[in-house]
Amino acid sequence: MRFSWLRTCLLCVLAVFAVSCVAAQTQSEVNKYLQEFEKTTTVKVLPNGLTLIICERHEAPVFSYTTFIDAGDVNDPSGESGLAHMFEHLAFKGTTQIGTKDWAAEKVALQKVETANNAYEAEYRNPYGANEAKLKQLHQEFLKAQAEAEKYVIPNQFSEVAEANGAHGLNAETGLDDTQYFWSMPENRLELWAWLESSRLADTVPREFYKERSVVLEERRMRVDSNPIGRLVEQFLATAYVAQNYGRSSIGWPSEVSQITATEAMAFHKKYYAGGNIVVAVVGDVDTKTALPMLERYFGRVPTGPKPEEMTTVEPKQFAEKSVVIREQTQPFYIEGYHRPNYRDPDDAVYDAISDIMSNGRVSRLYRSLVEKQQIAAAAAGFSPFPGEKYPSLFAFYAVPLPGHTPAEMRDAIHKEIEKLKTTDVTDAELEMFKTRARADLLRGLADNQGLAGSLAEYQTRYGDWREIFLQLNKIDKVTKTDIRRVANEVFVASNCTSAEIDTAPPAVAVKTSSAKKDGGAQ
Repeated sequence: MRFSWLRTCLLCVLAVFAVSCVAAQTQSEVNKYLQEFEKTTTVKVLPNGLTLIICERHEAPVFSYTTFIDAGDVNDPSGESGLAHMFEHLAFKGTTQIGTKDWAAEKVALQKVETANNAYEAEYRNPYGANEAKLKQLHQEFLKAQAEAEKYVIPNQFSEVAEANGAHGLNAETGLDDTQYFWSMPENRLELWAWLESSRLADTVPREFYKERSVVLEERRMRVDSNPIGRLVEQFLATAYVAQNYGRSSIGWPSEVSQITATEAMAFHKKYYAGGNIVVAVVGDVDTKTALPMLERYFGRVPTGPKPEEMTTVEPKQFAEKSVVIREQTQPFYIEGYHRPNYRDPDDAVYDAISDIMSNGRVSRLYRSLVEKQQIAAAAAGFSPFPGEKYPSLFAFYAVPLPGHTPAEMRDAIHKEIEKLKTTDVTDAELEMFKTRARADLLRGLADNQGLAGSLAEYQTRYGDWREIFLQLNKIDKVTKTDIRRVANEVFVASNCTSAEIDTAPPAVAVKTSSAKKDGGAQ
């Protein structure tokens, strides 16, 4: 979600500060920027619980939006991993008014598809063993029902209507913590967008569900099963977590994805796509006075519902070092992770500082040491949070060995840099560089409509107030050298570490001892 948009006076001011004198910014200046945004930003919580945010920017006749659903892969029900991602696919299939030639007839046909699938699944899961002949017959009946339902489908109509009316960057993404839908559009299509977006939230149809299920399974084969690093990271997370859902496959385990149903997808929608769990942010050439009543009318159709309960499972403290090794002839790779608290922890900005100092660009410690000086790695970095941020996650380090070098060398080199963090203060220049870059990154993020829409929706969801975007700088400014040493010593310890590597070296073969030697014979 990165598009260039720098035309208003405010944004010009922000860009100047971001490039030339960000380090000189004071909190009073940040407050001034906040006050400017407060003049143009409106938040309205609808009776159904859905939150609308409008930020006016009139420099060009376009707008961007983000619909932020506070549910992602981590919310997949037990035994149904991949369901959040599946529903993201489903959201592009249309409604009872878009994507169908005859909804009344299609509705009947879709129910027949579900009935046929349920019959097939029941036989497939027969605890006494499936009857192969019956299974084949039921599968043919399912395919026949599916083909009948396809007759009523107008493929890709939802996307085509949006793009024919100027939609740009039409996309969505499912993360571990959330699902986001977004695009940009000419301002004179605002009401069409409101109709389209609110319709797919309120009037979802499980159209072509099983066809999309096959697509997701293929995605898994490409991203994980056929990708050594993808398989390694999946096993790494499954090893690092023993209880919390961050340890599950983000795209879903094959046996679960292949058996989730349209009925289960619609149950997921009912629970997590309720008004109280959705924030919609619109940024651009929008007149709040005229637009807000119209948006209330459309998005007020979204089913009312409270915010679902938060996950209560707490990952137990790790007390033993853990490791994963994949041996195969492919690119060697090394990654390790240390458990850390979630984004609301008072030290969250300290983790950002460590990540920046260790990994941000060619002046970072890991790059200078492993890539530039020792020349043992093609890339090396530390990053956090991983794999998500809503719940306690990991601070991870990785390195890609150059030919002739091993994951073990990567581990030792990374540990030397970690030890320096624990025993020696970072420099004044490193700390100030982090704070300068953090301010600049924040302001650049405010510079384009799509980026701002995403930030407004996310911060409103996570903190209950979009203003926290600016207030984060307070926390960044307060980070000290002592904080960095303290956190490094608390978190980067062996008993809190999980590592994983792809090793091209074959395992050592034990040498069989001769019977003569066993008996103490001649040497």
